[in-house]
Amino acid sequence: MLSPEYQRAVTVLGDAAGPLTCKEPATGLGVEGAAKTKGEGVRARARRLVDRGWLVREPSGRFTLAPGPRDGGS
Repeated sequence: MLSPEYQRAVTVLGDAAGPLTCKEPATGLGVEGAAKTKGEGVRARARRLVDRGWLVREPSGRFTLAPGPRDGGS
């Protein structure tokens, strides 16, 4: 099961029309402003979700949902 923080990230990316950079979903994740340190936190979460199989990181550096069913994950 994903923590609420990670669930929000998956929801924001799932609602997007296409792949997003880490800065684009920041407001949906409760990160205000475009401070570099805040963006790095979002990026770290996104990379962890890639490692867990929930997201895919494209060569452009953008993130999108990984294909396949969502069952609560690990």
